[in-house]
Amino acid sequence: MIRACVALIESEGIGAVSLRRVAREAGVSPGAPYHHFADRAELLTTITARGFEQLATEMRAAHDSVGTPVEALGAMIEAYVRFSRENTAYARLMYRPELSETGKGQTGATHAHEGMKLVTDTVIAAQREGTAPAGDPAPLVTMLWSLAVGLAVLSIDGPLAAASARRGSSVPELTAQVTALLQRMLINTEK
Repeated sequence: MIRACVALIESEGIGAVSLRRVAREAGVSPGAPYHHFADRAELLTTITARGFEQLATEMRAAHDSVGTPVEALGAMIEAYVRFSRENTAYARLMYRPELSETGKGQTGATHAHEGMKLVTDTVIAAQREGTAPAGDPAPLVTMLWSLAVGLAVLSIDGPLAAASARRGSSVPELTAQVTALLQRMLINTEK
């Protein structure tokens, strides 16, 4: 049912989701979803939690695939955008807290916090080695989070793809250029 719901969101959008419709798409009886989910909100909350879990895993892998903290920050932003483009249904739910913060089960907050902690710890490591501005890491973490979410939303909603195409590149290429610029700016920041 989760796969059917994700496919439905990807093809028709969140508005098309009802438990009856998901049951039909999954090829099960109309009452079958109620054996697993109390209502639509609980189903969407479950999907949101899985999305945050997958994103945290991909960010960790990106972080671990490079050598320096500044490289890790860029790799995590690229992983965030890539995840959103490859998992648009999950991303659309994750960016819509009113759909998942219903009190109907785990919303993925643990995994969302895991991702933010990873970014925060990486910023602090970059500060320690002198490749990021010293001081409170929160403003830089917020800037990086905003950059990742902004690129992700623009890429799945279309404007970033159009801008990339006009430049003769792709969203991944443009994202890599943005993260390379960010890395150069951090490394060259006057400490």
